[in-house]
Amino acid sequence: MRTLTIAAAQFEPKDGDKAYNLAVIEELTAKAKARGADVVSFHEMSITAYTFLKDLTREEVVALAEQVPAGESTQQLIGLAQKYDIAILAGLVEIEDDALYNTYVCVDQNGFVARHRKIHPFISKYLSAGSAYTVFELQGWKCGILICYDNNVVENVRATALLGAEIIFAPHVTMCTPSAMPGRGYVDDKLWQARHTDPVPLRLEFDGPKGRRWLMRWLPARAFDNGVYYVFSNPIGYDGEHLKNGNALILDPYGEVLTELKSFENDITVATVTEDKLTLAGGYRYKNARRPELYSAILGADHTSETKPVWLSEKAPAQDKV
Repeated sequence: MRTLTIAAAQFEPKDGDKAYNLAVIEELTAKAKARGADVVSFHEMSITAYTFLKDLTREEVVALAEQVPAGESTQQLIGLAQKYDIAILAGLVEIEDDALYNTYVCVDQNGFVARHRKIHPFISKYLSAGSAYTVFELQGWKCGILICYDNNVVENVRATALLGAEIIFAPHVTMCTPSAMPGRGYVDDKLWQARHTDPVPLRLEFDGPKGRRWLMRWLPARAFDNGVYYVFSNPIGYDGEHLKNGNALILDPYGEVLTELKSFENDITVATVTEDKLTLAGGYRYKNARRPELYSAILGADHTSETKPVWLSEKAPAQDKV
């Protein structure tokens, strides 16, 4: 029976500091390898950081961007994959011709494997939308990538699963921001500063409706409905001025949590996935029970996409990093 041991990572990035972020990626990659992982997955734009892009000019975003796979960061990831004998997934700003993308790359010991360009970018008006789903083979497993908001649109997950994905890597920078859902919002910086001396109030915020409770309303359903494994990654601490709760986790095709992080530190969590659940889970049967003749025209009808989240609207409350 096929198995794969996967590490999901969380860390606090530094804005635009690729050298620092890649150093943390190496540290956690080494830790993942020591714990027996075959692959380690980092969060969205983990090489560059993410939220601060909303305030950058086009010239500043271009200065951060690199080609994929020829760029220095992707080549460094390949070097780390070879050094530690492990596959690595991480995110950065990609440039191709004049277009900029929020891109997530997969590399392994043999070099570049795959990239996914975020289908629903919004953090910067200078980022172009990706126009394709991404499914690739990694160590005998069919894998897909959907970046943050891509996972909120159920059709993206179903399409990726129908293209054969058995594992979906879901790098995020999310949670602890305002939305229309009751209880959502920013987490007070004072709680973060007191995390070592008084951790309980912060843990209650991170695990409540601002954080994990929101995530668990929908992410397990993506795994369950489609009969796939889900690898979720997210920063811990500050990404730009936004405090994030980490909570890296791995879900099985039943929508159950195999492993998750409850740490305020840079860290990894590891689980081994097995192929038997792929056909035992209900999602496998649901995909086979589909009747697309009933809804293909409905799902394929013309529609104007709107991605902008509440926290980027003019009415959203501001948050300042202290």
